[in-house]
Parts: sequence; structure tokens; C-alpha cells
Amino acid sequence: MTKPSTKLAACPICNKPAQESAKPFCSERCRQVDLNKWLNGSYSVPAVEEEFSEDDISELENSRMLH
Repeated sequence: MTKPSTKLAACPICNKPAQESAKPFCSERCRQVDLNKWLNGSYSVPAVEEEFSEDDISELENSRMLH
């Protein structure tokens, strides 16, 4: 019986084959590059701002006063 291949995906930074020890990256260097991108704001999670009407705002304020 043969084992299924466990091919690792490509490194998201440089596209080299990922290494088990640094998964999903190929090296500690690429892991640090990715962390730096998060820390300096290169990556971000998009936010959706909601539009509230005056009635919505009044209702929210009134509900806060009741609690």
C-alpha cells in the first residue's frame, strides 16, 4: 500500500516549496517578512462601515439609556 503524497503548498512570500518546519512558509526569513507586513500595515482586513439614519441613532441612544 502506498502513502498519499503530502505535498506542501508554495510559500506565500516567494513561491518556493514550503518546509514542514516553517509551514506555510519556506523559511524563517519568509515567516518574518510576512509578520513584518502585518505589523507595518501592508496587510489589512477590510472593514465595512454601516450607514445609520437619524432614527437608527436615536433608537440606539434610547436603548442605551434604558439599560
